[in-house]
Amino acid sequence: MPDSEQQVLLQSRVMSIDALRGFDMFWIIGGGVVFTNLAEVWKHPATQAIQRQLSHVEWEGFHFEDLIFPLFLFIVGVVLPFSISHRREQGMSLAGIYLHIIKRTAILILLGLVINGLLCLNWPQMRWPGVLQRIGLCYFFAAILLVHTKWRTQVIVAAVILLLYWVVMMLIPVPGFGRGILTAEGCLSSYIDQQLIPSKLYYGYGDNEGLISTLPAVCTVLLGVLAGHWLASEGSGGRKVTGLAIAGLVCLIAGYVWGLFFPIIKIIWTSSYVLYAVGWSLLLLAIFYWVIDVKGYKKWAFFFVVIGMNPITIYFLQSFVNFQEIARFFLQGTAEHAGQYKPIILPFGTLMVKWLFLWFLYRHKILFKL
Repeated sequence: MPDSEQQVLLQSRVMSIDALRGFDMFWIIGGGVVFTNLAEVWKHPATQAIQRQLSHVEWEGFHFEDLIFPLFLFIVGVVLPFSISHRREQGMSLAGIYLHIIKRTAILILLGLVINGLLCLNWPQMRWPGVLQRIGLCYFFAAILLVHTKWRTQVIVAAVILLLYWVVMMLIPVPGFGRGILTAEGCLSSYIDQQLIPSKLYYGYGDNEGLISTLPAVCTVLLGVLAGHWLASEGSGGRKVTGLAIAGLVCLIAGYVWGLFFPIIKIIWTSSYVLYAVGWSLLLLAIFYWVIDVKGYKKWAFFFVVIGMNPITIYFLQSFVNFQEIARFFLQGTAEHAGQYKPIILPFGTLMVKWLFLWFLYRHKILFKL
């Protein structure tokens, strides 16, 4: 991308969105390991509580770790109205917008397959679904819907999908188990994954990024799209923050109540999980937007913005670049003499190596836009 175009793009971005995306990616690229190990260094109820939150629940329930992926999908949706509007303002044709959407989707899916071992050519033993594949598919369907519909239609589509997913999961019987069984072994999502996904499944009985569970994941992006519409609308910053916060609380309550009938389960992306995770995502977006874009406190967010500008880049690279060995080269001696703090030296160093690499890209305005 030309430098002048990059500069315009940087200036036109809503900083709080990049910061929130960076905050989300922070936990993925090593922040979670640092804080988990902190509980080993400093045994305190607070650090132990953080450590528990930085692990996925085994099946039913919700920890902070279970928010990280849906928060990223939600932010993908928040950005979409700005992205599509920007391309329309540039005079891009409908065919051009379609080509951009298809290209981005294809690249995301391809990168995800490469991470899963596509280039090893052992395809019968390869896991085909994955995080980037789900991001690509959710992005595609949400983007196409955004191009052709207004926000009211998008609300209806999201509501219908979430309701139908609930009905289908509870009423269609699974051979050998019956209907309404929401266990890893007996739920409809797992059964469909077993029948239709070739080779390896993530949790044996099914896949975390399985087939029908991708449909409610699309709704996570669509609800982000609605938040993006709200941020792009006319009105004061305070009004937008209030709207995001109220919507977040409504989604949290609705997700919790729905969870009493259709449990909150990340692995199969239940409808209650969608609303509950989006509720927290909306509240985080409200906080970041209020602090950064409304109140103007921006300097503290720079660390996260650097990460948030190239999230797919670092996610992909860390799958085969050994950042830990780079950190070990510089910090092995320090770690050996750090005493009780040894468990956090190398994880923190690895995190900072990744951040410095991203800072280099940011400093030179290198944005790997897909």
